[in-house]
Amino acid sequence: MTTSPDAPADADLARVRSVLATAVRGLGGSERPGQVAMAEAVATALEDATHLLVQAGTGTGKSLAYLVPALLHRQRVVVATATLALQHQLVERDVPRLVAALKGTAGVDTSYAVLKGRSNYACLHRIREGVPDDQGVLVDVPQGSMAEKVLELRSWAEEEAERGGTGERDAAPRHTEREWRQVSVGHRDCLGATRCQFGQECFAEQAREKAHRSHLVITNHSLLAIDAIEGVPMIPDYDAVVVDEAHELVARVTQAATDELGAGDVERAARRAQRHVDGSEADDLADAATALRDALGAATAGRIERLSADLGDALQLVRDAARSCVSAFPKEASGDDADAGRQQARGGVQEVFQIAERMAANGQHDVLWVAEGGERIPPRLCVAPLQVWGPMRDRLLADKTVVLTSATLMLGGDFGAVAGSLGLKPGEQLGSSGSAAGAAASDDAQPWRGLDVGSPFDYGQQAILYVARHLPQPGRDGLGQTTLDEIVGLIDAAEGRTLGLFSSRRAAEAAAEVVRARLPHLTTLVQGDAQLPELARQFVEDPHTCLFGTLSLWQGLDVPGDTCQLVLIDRIPFPRPDDPLMSARQKAADEAGGNGFMQVAATHAALLLAQGAGRLIRSSGDRGVVAILDPRLATARYGGFLRASLPPMWTTTDPRLVRQALARLAAAPAR
Repeated sequence: MTTSPDAPADADLARVRSVLATAVRGLGGSERPGQVAMAEAVATALEDATHLLVQAGTGTGKSLAYLVPALLHRQRVVVATATLALQHQLVERDVPRLVAALKGTAGVDTSYAVLKGRSNYACLHRIREGVPDDQGVLVDVPQGSMAEKVLELRSWAEEEAERGGTGERDAAPRHTEREWRQVSVGHRDCLGATRCQFGQECFAEQAREKAHRSHLVITNHSLLAIDAIEGVPMIPDYDAVVVDEAHELVARVTQAATDELGAGDVERAARRAQRHVDGSEADDLADAATALRDALGAATAGRIERLSADLGDALQLVRDAARSCVSAFPKEASGDDADAGRQQARGGVQEVFQIAERMAANGQHDVLWVAEGGERIPPRLCVAPLQVWGPMRDRLLADKTVVLTSATLMLGGDFGAVAGSLGLKPGEQLGSSGSAAGAAASDDAQPWRGLDVGSPFDYGQQAILYVARHLPQPGRDGLGQTTLDEIVGLIDAAEGRTLGLFSSRRAAEAAAEVVRARLPHLTTLVQGDAQLPELARQFVEDPHTCLFGTLSLWQGLDVPGDTCQLVLIDRIPFPRPDDPLMSARQKAADEAGGNGFMQVAATHAALLLAQGAGRLIRSSGDRGVVAILDPRLATARYGGFLRASLPPMWTTTDPRLVRQALARLAAAPAR
């Protein structure tokens, strides 16, 4: 522990423990040593402004472990989550109960607010004044089959405004993405509170005002990235941030900084501009869209290291035409009523200009690629940052105290891989005495600690890790017959109760087809057959069920109990060799003298494996098998790194032993 004069005294840590105990009792729980250790570590990090990485296994109760010290901290703290499910849990359950438990506690500010991106709130201007169409003309009544749903959303929003509701999308009647866009706006299309006649009632502005009055602000990774890293002010000033589900942070920051551009985007911007621009600038932008379409049609899908003459010329045409078109928009005279159509049209052209300018530059810190089109989807250009650790270090870690927590932060047995991807250097890690583990600190050093508080589960007794060493190495042609036979044998022994995590939709569907044919007495569901909540409900209700799917099931499913006693993973989830961003990052790591495969591909695979394996044990009573049908986990040199990233399960390569264990579990009385 550091000897910083700002470090919390024993009395302060005792207060953290006391308040945590009160909260746990209020929630009907019991004390967990890992939760207490984490709460103390978070309190220390917030007090002495030292970054902290905390690995807290499922069942630790990490939400309360960071919420208690966050509320006790003297200054505002932001909590950022990756998923709506966790944000909902915090806002609807954990935080209100914690606030109730702390009611009357002297010196504790329990005010809190939820803050999301503007498009997550209904827009009263759009609802009351109409929706600009592609020509920038306001359309008052929605047309076509979605009219009824849009009118329902409008009525709901008016009711929210009348009763002082939040106007958040999560609270709205069921709808599609397209329907929601008819009642919301992004930040580029927003008129601004001072120019909008409904600014005083605006749901998004009210959420921001509440955040300014609150001690705790709950938001998401994307908004945090836009605010701290992109430099667009979205969150009121804060002292520290707790990043939950921190294993997702790099992907979310990358996503927030990724842009796309297709000929259709440019054409749409030109059409909207034509009504507001008197000269030929909008027509010139439309011509540039045609040039971009021709260049993209001739381009090969994949990463672009050097722009071709045709594509480079097309991007410059789009950039220059968009810049001229933006300049041609007439300025609004002082006191004029805000023109939503003009605002949206100008914002759309401005966005095209900024993206085209970034792509035409094709800078060394960006990765540019052509995304292959489909039957109805034309090819598009995409650009993403080569790495995000630099911006995160310079614009977040240098200014705020950051606590990062997840059940999967230690990959290969330590925090090094994750810390490096976030902008924290191994040489800056502090030991138990508070001294750096490596070289002397520099002026821009960012000291950090890593803490693993373990898990309340006994993985060695509750779970078996089965590596099918006898199977052939996975190939590019999908699942082989011996692998399909192995899948059928394991599922038959388990009598269903199987979550199948596959590397591709094709593999999931192929496995489902074989299982349905050979084990017709079981129910086999595949992601895409219905919405995920409905599939999860069917999976829970009937134990003799298999659910097969891809990435969202690897990380987004929580089904404790006898429902899931076998987790099947068809292959080590390395990124695709033709993934433009991952391959570029791997090459950059090699060129910098590192091991690109281990730093990028193996780290990516380790994180997904840990998340996938974590679907099995969700409570202290769960039992089962994680079966990885890729022999490389046992035979390859990198296998040890991947295995060290998984929970400490009892491990075997004996298929007969595993089938016997599954059969015993299936025969046991239901809990």
